[in-house]
Amino acid sequence: MGKNVDVLQGTLNLLILKAISLGPLHGYAVLLRIQQLSGERMEIQQGTLYPALYRLEHQGLIRGTWGESENNRKAKFYTLTPAGRRQFAAEQQKWEALAEVIARILGADAATALAAEAKA
Repeated sequence: MGKNVDVLQGTLNLLILKAISLGPLHGYAVLLRIQQLSGERMEIQQGTLYPALYRLEHQGLIRGTWGESENNRKAKFYTLTPAGRRQFAAEQQKWEALAEVIARILGADAATALAAEAKA
């Protein structure tokens, strides 16, 4: 299998919210968590991540507080807000429903298509 899988448009927020839902993380650790959870198959670029973190914080979905990273550097640690938890749950539900529909379509064969056409 190839190493990298592209992030689909509209899924970056969901991935960030998921990573942060597992515990407070600073920006670079969010990149590493997503990479780890993807089995090393997905890489988010810092130039994409940091504007998204800023946007999510501005929307009130995550909260950033300054602290010290594991290498003793000043870093902003992010946690989900109550609104962020609700948004994450809603986006996850939408994603799962969409994935189910796409899987159904991709799993269809000619007989399934003809049966669906006959019903319509």
